[in-house]
Amino acid sequence: MAGVVITGGTAGVGRALARLYASDGWNVAVIARGEARLEATAKEIRSLGVRALAIPADVADAVAMREAAARASQEFGGLDLWINNAMTTVYSPFAEMTDEEFRRVTDVVYMGSVNGARAALSEMRPARHGRIVFVGSALAYRSIPLQSAYCAAKHAVRGFVSALRTELIHDDVPVGLSMVQLPTVNTPQFSWCRNKMPRIPDAPPPVYSPEAVARGIRDAAARGDEEAFVGRSTVKLIAGEHVAPHLLDRIVAGAAWDGQQGEQRQDEASRDGNLFEPAPGDPGSQGRFTAIQTESAATVSSGQARAGAALLAGGGAALALLAARRLLRRW
Repeated sequence: MAGVVITGGTAGVGRALARLYASDGWNVAVIARGEARLEATAKEIRSLGVRALAIPADVADAVAMREAAARASQEFGGLDLWINNAMTTVYSPFAEMTDEEFRRVTDVVYMGSVNGARAALSEMRPARHGRIVFVGSALAYRSIPLQSAYCAAKHAVRGFVSALRTELIHDDVPVGLSMVQLPTVNTPQFSWCRNKMPRIPDAPPPVYSPEAVARGIRDAAARGDEEAFVGRSTVKLIAGEHVAPHLLDRIVAGAAWDGQQGEQRQDEASRDGNLFEPAPGDPGSQGRFTAIQTESAATVSSGQARAGAALLAGGGAALALLAARRLLRRW
């Protein structure tokens, strides 16, 4: 039976992925900091008739990641799939972020992916088998204000994956790498992440369900896509970035500032979020936008994206930019 490791697997997309793979018959190991949610997630997985492994660890800890990979490989008889999904962010102008806050986002989002890849490869390289999936974001292409650390980290993951892929090709190591870029997803992050703005974080529409996004990630991994884009909004935004990045800078500078803030004032008691400590409670996969979430998400593979790039070169640039501008105006 196949085995998968999912970091950040107790909430949001990671929780949806854990349930999805378990329902598909995979043994599932989940890595997260919150031990109560780990046990709740493991219980859900076992209820679907497969083996579950709950590993309390911080993805920023490289030693802990290697130990987790060894443990999961031993329990499952090898590793077939490792999904780097853990994330955090800080909603704040760069000028108001502390060094510690910026570093922590980088440690989780970027170094967490690096540590996960190193840990997975320690088991997959000798076995000459497996695939590592990096859960990305449209913000890995199009940066926005108020999330400078997160955008920078997602850009860095893209560069790392490309460099690592060339090394695996050079060394003739048959371990696949996939990066899957996501749209806005209805996860608890909008209630959990540190917020230094006066109003609570809002989710720019369209908002997709974690379950729809999880299916897109699973399908991209199963196809062996080098890169895939989940949701039409992701495709439109990235296409616009390729066509007119400097114009989008000016559009986003206005639209994404207020667009990331809801109408309700931020509660001081919840302002710190889960940046340094796990958040309490177990909301499961979904956040507070369930009433407006989209339950299906089209996924464009890397091959289809290259065909789209050819279309842009042939005269579709104006259409791509128009689509991106319309998307951003919805903020």
